Amino acid sequence: MPELITISPIDGSEVARRAYADEHHIVATLRRAKIAQRDWRQVSLVERMAVLSRAVDAFSANKEAIAGAITRQIGRPVRYSPNEVAGFDTRARHMMAIAPEALADIRPAPIDGFNRFIRREALGVVLVVAPWNYPLLTAVNAIIPALMAGNTVILKHSAQTPLCAEQIHAAFVAAGLPAGVFQYLHTDHASTQKLIQAKEIKHVCFTGSVAGGIAVEQAAAGRFIGVGLELGGNDAALVRSDADLAHAVDTLVDGAFFNSGQSCCGTQRIYVHQSVYQEFVDRALALTEQYVLGNPLDAATTLGPVVRVAAANAVRAVEADALAKGASQIVDTRRFALDDGKGAYLAPRIFTGVNHQMHLMADECFGPVVGIMPVKNDEEAIRLMNDSPYGLTSAVFSSDENAALSLGDQLECGTFFMNRCDYLDPALPWTGIKQTGRGATLSVLGYDYLTRPKSFHLKQM
Repeated sequence: MPELITISPIDGSEVARRAYADEHHIVATLRRAKIAQRDWRQVSLVERMAVLSRAVDAFSANKEAIAGAITRQIGRPVRYSPNEVAGFDTRARHMMAIAPEALADIRPAPIDGFNRFIRREALGVVLVVAPWNYPLLTAVNAIIPALMAGNTVILKHSAQTPLCAEQIHAAFVAAGLPAGVFQYLHTDHASTQKLIQAKEIKHVCFTGSVAGGIAVEQAAAGRFIGVGLELGGNDAALVRSDADLAHAVDTLVDGAFFNSGQSCCGTQRIYVHQSVYQEFVDRALALTEQYVLGNPLDAATTLGPVVRVAAANAVRAVEADALAKGASQIVDTRRFALDDGKGAYLAPRIFTGVNHQMHLMADECFGPVVGIMPVKNDEEAIRLMNDSPYGLTSAVFSSDENAALSLGDQLECGTFFMNRCDYLDPALPWTGIKQTGRGATLSVLGYDYLTRPKSFHLKQM
């Protein structure tokens, strides 16, 4: 039977080898989840919170080992990986804290002689399909609220990050979560599609590519279940003439290159008012050339490899397209010795002279690349920023909040930022429009997608 084999982008070594779940294993997992949900939904919210809090405690206590595993699996510098464990903790605790409010009965205006309210009921078994690029943060967004709402969860993690699923599960077991309430499966694409089609699955939370989202929708077609999709991005930022330029450069360079640019909400397109364009470019170049491309297990490294050689080659193809269409790549890549033009290590790349006929400015590119383009005014910036098949986040850097709010109302995105980018606030819903997907995670609204409304209409005699 085919095996799941995880290869580290650091040096090509094998990180993990697992047998894919066979049909018997999948059927048994689904059955356990369905049976466990009957009891779990009856557990009080206070008790659910207590056991999940213990699980988060157990998970966070293992921070260094978990962070090290993330680095080996995806190549993120070890100086940053512990932050994802901390983010898992923060988001989990926030979603637990707001559960009483989010799951409370909704009561319309009273009418004499009647007791009327809307109760949020658990859906049943929720399938969470998580990606490798932020393997903990993308998973926790759905896992904790799904469990808090009384659902049971099956996690299918990326083949690049199987250890993350196992480590989350181990923490839940250590906390005493009842058997079957949270499980994981290692499955290939064909088995994942069959899993989505299983009658036990009542909702799917998917984070990944547009192509993956289409496959999920097709697998769920005709089942009348909810499908939450957080897909691609080609996120844009505007630097106005009144921006704090030093802050804009620091923030946007980090937004473009953190995690080697492998972020759905990473900044890939920057539009700068023409009056400050050249200064912005000069400062961004100077900062970018301070990055240290190296072995991510070295504490001095600030930029690791992309996830695999094929991903690096896809970035190189985007670069070739941009150069062929007239762009200039202004970073001296010779300063980054590990970028040999063949492997998974990529120097950061800044492109000028860009236009929207280039894949760089039109499509998602999962790598350390960014295009910078001058604009004459806000109107031109809005037109260009909205000229995208995606709509995850948009950012404006300005000292004028009223102007920024006006721009935010006109930008087609799920999250609008002023003077920051590439960030999730668990108190706000994470959502997108167009090919970025549908649905929402996080915030009180995230619970709406993990429950169904049930109306109670009682006539008093």
